[in-house]
Amino acid sequence: MNEDKEIYDITIIGGGPVGMFTAFYAGLRQAKVKIIEALPQLGGQPGMLYAEKNIYDIAAIPEVTGEQLVKDLHEQMSRFNTTTVFEEEAFELEKNEDGIFEIQTTKCLHYSKAVIISSGNGAFRPRKLEIDHAEMYEDTNLHYFVNNVESFRDKTVAICGGGDSAVDWALTLEPIAKKVILIHRRPQFRAQEHSLHLLSLSSVEVMTPFVPTRINGDGATLDTVVLQEVRKERTVEIDVDDFLINYGFSSSIGGLKKWGYQVKGNAIVVNSKMETSIPGVYAVGDICTYEGKVKLIASGFGEAPTAVNNAMAFINPDTRVQPMHSTSLF
Repeated sequence: MNEDKEIYDITIIGGGPVGMFTAFYAGLRQAKVKIIEALPQLGGQPGMLYAEKNIYDIAAIPEVTGEQLVKDLHEQMSRFNTTTVFEEEAFELEKNEDGIFEIQTTKCLHYSKAVIISSGNGAFRPRKLEIDHAEMYEDTNLHYFVNNVESFRDKTVAICGGGDSAVDWALTLEPIAKKVILIHRRPQFRAQEHSLHLLSLSSVEVMTPFVPTRINGDGATLDTVVLQEVRKERTVEIDVDDFLINYGFSSSIGGLKKWGYQVKGNAIVVNSKMETSIPGVYAVGDICTYEGKVKLIASGFGEAPTAVNNAMAFINPDTRVQPMHSTSLF
């Protein structure tokens, strides 16, 4: 089993927007910080699912896309040397005889003086395409996320899915791609009426009711997708440059539920210090709950300083909970 023997002041479980801001604020307090993230990159759902969608409830920013918000948070974090660990899911937490938290992930054992959980609705994973050899193309042109719309410019893109996200991506890629094909297993889509109206006015080719049954390629890049009409024998083979699967995502707080603090539903109960029932373990963002809790990114941003300042006081009781204003620090 791998082990990172370095002891951090604060380890943040989850690298979405709230986790990123928590890391920045911990840096302001001169803490030694690590982020453990289950996904292959920072940004969470806004960065990976809603990169091109506008967010309107960030203070002092009239509107910002999920992608730009994550970029700005990266820039903000870059003032400090935050250690980031990707594709590791935390599933066990214990406190050793020295008073240090031991965090066991799917790959490594980590050590920290305090822990802040910022995992949103839990680790989330895409519902994958269950077709033979699909995994062979996941590193090339079979996608479950859209990180950069420009990578699809002047290409033929097929999208599978029937919800808001699938329709939104089809509309987003229409002016960029050479051709967009939207495939759904039912004649009706589940997207909002306004999006469906825009879809009807667009050049997106809609293929319903079809499901993909086979993908063909050279083992590195897929070239064609074979579709079968639902409850019929008719098949169609289409040429594609990129294949985007949007079957939704599953999320779970998994092992986090068993860490010994109070849990309500799928959320961790915290007090006014953002502290769980385990001293030294805090929670912020959508993963935590308290009376009157509002689940917004803006709320999580406000909870982060409270958690960090109280975590620093936990680590060093002589530390002031109320720090200097940031204008005095740079």
